[in-house]
Amino acid sequence: MALLSRWRTHKAVADPATVDVSERDGVRSLHLGSDTVQSSMRVSAPNDLELPYTRSMMAFLLFHPEPKDILMIGLGGGSLAKFIYHRLPACRSTALEINPQVLAIARSHFFVPPNDERLDVRLEEGSQYVATHPASFDIILSDGFDGMTLAEPLSTELFFSDCRRALSENGVFAINLWGSDKNFPTYQQRIADCFDNFTLCLPAEKHGNIVVLAFTRSQGSPRWEALRERARVLETLYGLDFLRFVDRLHDLNLHTGKRLLI
Repeated sequence: MALLSRWRTHKAVADPATVDVSERDGVRSLHLGSDTVQSSMRVSAPNDLELPYTRSMMAFLLFHPEPKDILMIGLGGGSLAKFIYHRLPACRSTALEINPQVLAIARSHFFVPPNDERLDVRLEEGSQYVATHPASFDIILSDGFDGMTLAEPLSTELFFSDCRRALSENGVFAINLWGSDKNFPTYQQRIADCFDNFTLCLPAEKHGNIVVLAFTRSQGSPRWEALRERARVLETLYGLDFLRFVDRLHDLNLHTGKRLLI
């Protein structure tokens, strides 16, 4: 969900009370009951990541470059699901969506592919699912907003604890939050408590989104030089601004001149 993007032109509507689709200048966006953008896709490049926060969610690759199993909570228009499906062919993905109208629109208007051996999109509630799948995923990506706010079941200490249990030995949890949300410090502290303070904050390029990364174990306080070298490799592979991600990790995290302290 991207903050403060408010425009609407032509709409294709599944249910006008809940799900809208708008299009402007070649960019198609999904809305849930308001003008706020939940997901966007450039029609000429449907498998790319249009919104800055979705690109920032991929920063987990700096710390876990070869995941095998990824869980996505909140499908929206399927931006992350499509990018991972097309750009990480060795990875299996499970995507959970609670709203059947959103899933229908994602498939009909945002080109989310049908389920196969590498992609399993399910109509299920995320907090219940992670509670019953211990040690199942290398990466969990959570982006579950209900209209204008973070869905309550995806913000509790129990949910974050269950996410940690659902991760593999060197797993990474990433969640999209709003830095302007009055509850942001509470969410951040809950995540830190559940992950033994092995957390980082990565501000997205625009709109006030902050991606919180949490790790099942210490990352060994990597040197900036090593992170930038990883970023150069990842930029070549995926075409995302990983060097910028590394630079922005300075903004909200403990560090020295030589190391990121995590």
